[in-house]
Amino acid sequence: MSLPRATQLLPGLALCLAVAGAAYAGAEVLHLVFGAASVEPLVLAILAGIGVRSVWGIRASQERGIEFGAKTLLEVAIVLLGATINLAAIGGAGVTVIAVVLAIVVGSILTGFAIGRLMGLSPRLSLLIACGNSICGNSAIVAVAPVIDARKDEVAAALAFTAVLGIAIVVGLPLAQAWLGLSIPQYGAMAGLTVYAVPQVLAAAAPGGLVAVQAGTLVKLLRVLMLGPVILTIGLLERRRSGAPASRSAVLLPWFIVGFVILATVRSLGFIPDSLIGIPPMLASGLTVVAMAGLGLSVDLRAIAAAGGRVIAAASLSLAALLGASYLAILTLLPHAFG
Repeated sequence: MSLPRATQLLPGLALCLAVAGAAYAGAEVLHLVFGAASVEPLVLAILAGIGVRSVWGIRASQERGIEFGAKTLLEVAIVLLGATINLAAIGGAGVTVIAVVLAIVVGSILTGFAIGRLMGLSPRLSLLIACGNSICGNSAIVAVAPVIDARKDEVAAALAFTAVLGIAIVVGLPLAQAWLGLSIPQYGAMAGLTVYAVPQVLAAAAPGGLVAVQAGTLVKLLRVLMLGPVILTIGLLERRRSGAPASRSAVLLPWFIVGFVILATVRSLGFIPDSLIGIPPMLASGLTVVAMAGLGLSVDLRAIAAAGGRVIAAASLSLAALLGASYLAILTLLPHAFG
């Protein structure tokens, strides 16, 4: 990138950074007030960005930097997320557990997509909601969005309404623990199969004690590991739909998907020293918040409001289907694995 072009990005990037900083500050305040189930900086960044654009507007000189923040920084963050994946952890889970988690994720994506389409949502928005519910909430949504060329308002709607449900399940699952009829390890597995983010899984499983937390963390890790294969599959299908020759599909995969897989492999082979293992996730988290600020700054609030009711209904029904399938799977398919 030439220096003149980089200079043109500065006004928009500076605004993205300012919004991201405000989001981090707001999230810290909410965390102090409400605890672990508070709103993530990622969600606050996109809401704050939408607010800034709606109230003050965006200057033409800021557009290019905002676009760079929302797209390129997000792609870099997705690559860095590969360093959070340790493929070696799969071996300790057992074939049955892995198969059940895989079936739940795939079935939930297909069901969620169908529900979204029945609600009249676009194919892209339906897929974003389905992947967010099925894998890891916000991270899955922002990872899938570039692969399917989702519009900014679609990403914003999926993130905003899925975030609300994410908080609801963290609060509601511990309250339902008594009448679910699950053992402590089974309750932990239930949290791992249904709660979105890893920190939220820990918060939801904590009332069950250390054993529940361990079971929930293992199952959640398996769900997160599905993100790479899901992105690869969606990328290949999207290329085929757009008319790319099948023999060239792998070459035409977006660079950040290839980078994600490479970094996950490097991490799994032990080539990243333990002293550095926390750096890529930290950078990915920060870049994602800045990217979501850019996304919010690019979004027309009216487009989100128009889809609001249908998005809430689709996300809620998709989550209900995931909860039901996970509960039945733990009771019938995994009675001994989490007995």
